[in-house]
Amino acid sequence: MGVADRNETDRPRGRRPRQPAPIDAEAPEQPPSTSKERGRAGLGYTAPRTYEELRAVLSSGTIHFPKRLRQVAIFLWQHPSEVALGTISKVAEQAGVQPSTLVRFAQILGYSGFSDFQGIVKEHIKGSWPEGRAGQGGGRAERPNASADLHFMNGMVAASQASLARLHDGFDVASFDRMVDLLAAADLVYVIGSKRAFPVTTYVSLTLSQQGVRNVLVDNVGSTALDQVGCVGKGDAVLAVSFSPYNSITPDLVAVAHERGARVVTITDSTFSPLIPLSHSWVEVVESNFAGFRSLAASLAVGMALVHGVVARRSGLSGADEAD
Repeated sequence: MGVADRNETDRPRGRRPRQPAPIDAEAPEQPPSTSKERGRAGLGYTAPRTYEELRAVLSSGTIHFPKRLRQVAIFLWQHPSEVALGTISKVAEQAGVQPSTLVRFAQILGYSGFSDFQGIVKEHIKGSWPEGRAGQGGGRAERPNASADLHFMNGMVAASQASLARLHDGFDVASFDRMVDLLAAADLVYVIGSKRAFPVTTYVSLTLSQQGVRNVLVDNVGSTALDQVGCVGKGDAVLAVSFSPYNSITPDLVAVAHERGARVVTITDSTFSPLIPLSHSWVEVVESNFAGFRSLAASLAVGMALVHGVVARRSGLSGADEAD
């Protein structure tokens, strides 16, 4: 009997359960009874009931998002307050997508629509004043005749405060300690970052040098970045800093160092960063923004803490006591 002639009774029993297939948002939509069932059928489980479960699903790699839906996922990861408090039109504008893309994103995750999905995020930020208000200028009162410049400054101060508060509330201490250990044990530290991350790496490199820690700032002057990492080896470590949309040269440079056996530690802003698969340890630092300008307060704080930790570890290894 040919394969085409086999009926249901001919199929082997006890087959292994089929793994959920990656979701392709470009594929033609199927006609299940409800949109929620469509999402559940695609993922193989119900919609996340909490924001923590939602983050776990997004970071698990179960869903392979195309470009636009990935863009939404990154925006949600970095700016839950904007997603929770905004209208669908406003959120779509901030994320750089169409409102229909937000609906599709919610349905793929198993929700009936954007409002159903938004409710989960609202519950997460409820009662968190800095997170809920940073994008709107914070809670600081301004004088009635305050200038536009003063308003902007107050907004940036509020964004910085929100970034630092978020860092304080959900920091991965174990990963941070691992980063310090790897950097402290390195023969030479390569510090890599470009565009918005470059001010952070520049200051980290400066303070490492001031503390006597040998390091190389990969600044790509004269388009020589690949040459600057040309001598990286197994005894070295790389501190990489990268923020979305991750379209700089940093991932390529880190890949070179990773291939040559260097230890890689990373400061980045979401689990979607291309540096994470290359990193031995990483921490997430999400900066708030005001009027399209992002703070760097939290990133600089983590960078300075790394420098302090490396110096303290090396002092301990040499037998010297850390100064009070």
